[in-house]
Amino acid sequence: MNISSIDRVDTITPEEFKRNYYLPRKPVVITSLSKQWPAKEKWTWDYFKSIVGDKTVGVYNNTRADANTPVNGADDYIQFGDYLDLIQQGPVALRIFLFNIFQHAPQLTQDFTWPEAFSKGLLKKYPMLFVGGAGSVAHMHYDIDLSHIFHTQFVGRKRVLLLENKQSPYIYRMPFTVESAANFVNWHQQLNTADFPALDYATGFTTILEHGDTLFMPGGYWHHMEYLDSGFAMSLRALDHSLAGKLNGLYHIVGLRGMNNLLIKMAPRWWYHKKRELAKNKADRLIKAISA
Repeated sequence: MNISSIDRVDTITPEEFKRNYYLPRKPVVITSLSKQWPAKEKWTWDYFKSIVGDKTVGVYNNTRADANTPVNGADDYIQFGDYLDLIQQGPVALRIFLFNIFQHAPQLTQDFTWPEAFSKGLLKKYPMLFVGGAGSVAHMHYDIDLSHIFHTQFVGRKRVLLLENKQSPYIYRMPFTVESAANFVNWHQQLNTADFPALDYATGFTTILEHGDTLFMPGGYWHHMEYLDSGFAMSLRALDHSLAGKLNGLYHIVGLRGMNNLLIKMAPRWWYHKKRELAKNKADRLIKAISA
C-alpha cells in the first residue's frame, strides 16, 4: 500500500478546518482540541470504575466473525470494573466498543465540549466509549451510518490505518457489508499481498494516537485500529452535511444491512464464502485493468 501520515495540527480555526479537511473529506489529528476538557485529566481507570464499575458490558476478542457468528456479537460479558482491572494487568486482547457510558453516568457529558464550531448535525445522544487491552484490534471496517467522527484518545496509544471509501475494491470490500475480506493485523510489518494482491494498489493514511489527540475521521472512511497499550477513547458523531450523504447512510442501515442479515439467515455458510469470492473477483478485475 501507499501509506501517508495523517496531518497533525495543534490548533486550527473552524474556517481552516472546514476548508482543508471537512469539505475535502480529509482526516486530520487536532492535538489541542481536548486541552481544556476536564475529561483529559479526570477520566482515569479508577474514576470510571468508581461510577460505572458495576455495569455489565460485552467484550470482543480479536477473532473475526465466521459463517455462524454475528459480526457484532459479543464474545463474553463481564462487569466493567472487572474488565478494567483485567486490562491493566498486562496485554489482553479484549475490547469494548460502542459503550454508551453516558447513559449510566450522564454527568460525564459535562467533562467535554462538543465541537459545534467544526461540524453541524452532532448526535448528542450518542457519544460512545471505546476501550481496549494492549494487543486488541478493531478490524478494518467503516461505520455503517457514514457519520463523521471526532475520536479523542485518552489513556494509552493506538495505531490507526485509514482509507477513503473509494479504496473499497482494493481492500476487498465484501458486498452488502462494511467489512474487508483482507486481514490487516500487523499491517505495518507485513501485508498479506499473496492472498490479497490488490492491497498493493491501495492508498491509506496512518498515525499513532496518544493521550489528548482528536482524530477527525470523515464519514465512510475505512479504519483499522490496534491498541498498543491498554486505553480508551471517546467518539463524537455528526451526520453528513449533505442530503446525499444522509440518504446513503440510511440506505446502509436499512437496505444494505438488511440484505446482508437476510442472506446470513437464509444461507450462512454459502454467503460467508460467496461474498469473499465476489470481493476477490472484483479486485482481480481491477488488477487486470491496471496492468493492461
